[in-house]
Amino acid sequence: MNMVTDDAIVTAAQSPSISHSTRAYLERVRGGDIGAIPAVLGLLVLCTAFAVARPAFVTAINFANLFTQGAAVTVIAMGLVFVLLLGEIDLSAGFASGVCAAVLAVTLTNMGLPWYIGVVAAIVTGSVIGIVLGTLVAKVGIPSFVVTLAAFLAFQGLVLVLVQEGTNISIRDPVIVAIANKNLPPWLGWALYAACVAVYAAVQLIRARKRAGRGLVADPLSLIAARVGALALIAGVAVYVLNLERSRNPALVSLTGVPIVVPIIVALLVLGTFVLRRTAFGRHMYAVGGSAEAARRAGISVDRIRISAFVICSSMAAVGGIIAASRASSVDPNTGGSSVLLYAVGAAVIGGTSLFGGKGRVLDAILGGAVIAVIDNGMGLMNYGASVKYLVTGFVLLLAAGVDALARRRAAAAGLR
Repeated sequence: MNMVTDDAIVTAAQSPSISHSTRAYLERVRGGDIGAIPAVLGLLVLCTAFAVARPAFVTAINFANLFTQGAAVTVIAMGLVFVLLLGEIDLSAGFASGVCAAVLAVTLTNMGLPWYIGVVAAIVTGSVIGIVLGTLVAKVGIPSFVVTLAAFLAFQGLVLVLVQEGTNISIRDPVIVAIANKNLPPWLGWALYAACVAVYAAVQLIRARKRAGRGLVADPLSLIAARVGALALIAGVAVYVLNLERSRNPALVSLTGVPIVVPIIVALLVLGTFVLRRTAFGRHMYAVGGSAEAARRAGISVDRIRISAFVICSSMAAVGGIIAASRASSVDPNTGGSSVLLYAVGAAVIGGTSLFGGKGRVLDAILGGAVIAVIDNGMGLMNYGASVKYLVTGFVLLLAAGVDALARRRAAAAGLR
């Protein structure tokens, strides 16, 4: 029996403590389960370096820009986590978001339909794309790399068809434009902050009570209080900064409040985390990612899980496309192209999701997306060109993949995998 297991076995009669939880966590880290530690450390280092080099980096207006600049890529990365968990890849997610954004634009501008019909049409388009890709991978047996590479090429042509060979389609619907360009009233930002902290605290307490009721070791109240306190502090500072006046001429126009896209991302994070951690479907995804054959022998429908993962990925790409279209207030042939896919895959991997499958969280995409947004934003403030941004982002992605490979090797040696 390895040291992690020995340390983890505590009878229900024993009172768990922060020291015990800390020791168990450190044992897991030493065993190769490093989680999002590299992403968090990298984020701290990058923010510190850019803040010192360019004080404008830590201003309220730039802080808000970080959220809107990285929102679309982060949402696409959240969907990619589900595919990467299975050890698969979706190279078409970027242009799939472009196709869905084009469907949105055509529905709103060319057809004159209401915004909610355009949103539904875009998400349904994403779901259909996911069903097709997933079926080709799971039922036909074509490798996901080949299927999605073919889709990557085909979707570029489909975007051109939808935007009439290069036409820029403007989006003027106020609801859609507001998603990435408007802010919540300050009071509503604080109300959502209080609700999120309260719900998080309630979930932690309920989880601890259920584990204790089943005779399992539950997190101590002191540890729960520390987690809730950390969330309250970080989120509270963020809301406070975002509620500061960011306009250069407040008398002409006021610019305060949490960007509307932020609660959208938080809602997707909560939903995705619930699906992966609190449902049988989520447990089956991890099982298939760990060993598809073992999952099949356990009675899990591997094909259904694979198809579902691609559906979720493409549907999230559709949401990312809607956010991108909102920020630009238009759709053109480059929507979803350029570096969108590379940044989205990079965000998931940098955040801690394994390319080998079986390990990852939706939160990883947000952490990785933050790292990429900080690099892109900070390099821009320092007047570096696209070449330097790509070099730095590529290096960070390679470093994250290397850390993941070494961690898996260490975990295998420790008998954790």
